[in-house]
Amino acid sequence: MAGILAWFWNERFWLPHNVTWADLKNTDESTFPQAEDLYLACPLAFCVFMIRLVFERFIARPCALALKIQANGPQKAQPNAILEKVFTAITKHPDEKRLEGLSKQLDWDVRTIQRWFRQRRNQEKPSTLTRFCESMWRFTFYLYIFTYGVRYLKKTPWLWNTRECWYNYPYQVLTVDLHYYYILELSFYLSLLFSQFSDIRRKDFLLMFMHHVATISLITFSYVNNMARVGTLVMCLHDAADVLLEAAKMANYGKCQRLCNVLFIMFALVFISSRLGIYPVWILNSTLFESWEIVGPYPSWWVFNALLVLLQALHTFWAYLIVKIACRAISRGKVSKDDRSDIESSSDEEEVPPPNQKHHTNGTNGAHGTNGYLSTSPCHDEH
Repeated sequence: MAGILAWFWNERFWLPHNVTWADLKNTDESTFPQAEDLYLACPLAFCVFMIRLVFERFIARPCALALKIQANGPQKAQPNAILEKVFTAITKHPDEKRLEGLSKQLDWDVRTIQRWFRQRRNQEKPSTLTRFCESMWRFTFYLYIFTYGVRYLKKTPWLWNTRECWYNYPYQVLTVDLHYYYILELSFYLSLLFSQFSDIRRKDFLLMFMHHVATISLITFSYVNNMARVGTLVMCLHDAADVLLEAAKMANYGKCQRLCNVLFIMFALVFISSRLGIYPVWILNSTLFESWEIVGPYPSWWVFNALLVLLQALHTFWAYLIVKIACRAISRGKVSKDDRSDIESSSDEEEVPPPNQKHHTNGTNGAHGTNGYLSTSPCHDEH
């Protein structure tokens, strides 16, 4: 075990040339980031999760009920042992051949079976109230941590000149404010990583999992090798768009469609400008080129920058989804189905009638008379 630890904490990997861990030990005059500081984030992540449960139960839920957000989930499927067995043991999305076979076996028309499977899938989704409470918690945290980050960074020299992130590196003293900022962000993302398995299951589950792992790795890497200055810039920049996203989702769940639209446009503008503009021009330029010039590369420097580039790839993918939804809205005059919609629209599987069967529209523009624009808004869980 000692050999493994010695290999993992090899100074030649983590630190620049001619720098040792002994050089970064805390003294009476100076305090530097220590790897063991991060152990505190694990119990704090549990505390953050418990605070979230209390917040959602006693603050977010009453707010949702005051907005008349329904606590009940989607309509439940009619009990049927045969269809239930197919759903649980074989497939949740039966193909045309299986639908026709079930139709003959049950003496039901294909459209009724399609509707049953749609309702059964939706039955496993959480209610709008649950989604509102989750978004309100995230909005509250992001708003707090973004405000804290801005107030802290405006007093630092590296906000105004990113080269300050590398002067006298790695002998940059750790302040109480910076330590608090890092530990709180790490605790929050650890809580998100583990609660992702109990939260609303979304189509980009794997991408979000990768995002959380990359974020946690970046925070850990930058703290351990004292790249905390540039780390604070990365965290604050990312929190800005997240505040607007969660606000837009809350407006959507509360059926405040115009507010949702305005917030979504603001989110899209901030997201694209910050993560496709400011992030590569300001952050990546500093970590890739300014640090190379002032400090020079070393093994963990390559890993750190690889993670930052991975994050940029995720930014590009999400920006593509946002632009795709916006283009759809412009071309059709309304917003069509979100690529990550939690609840399937009632018209999802009814737009194309099955073979040999006529299809009659009901003139509701999708979503059974409940404004398809609302139920499939871009505010509906894009991240």
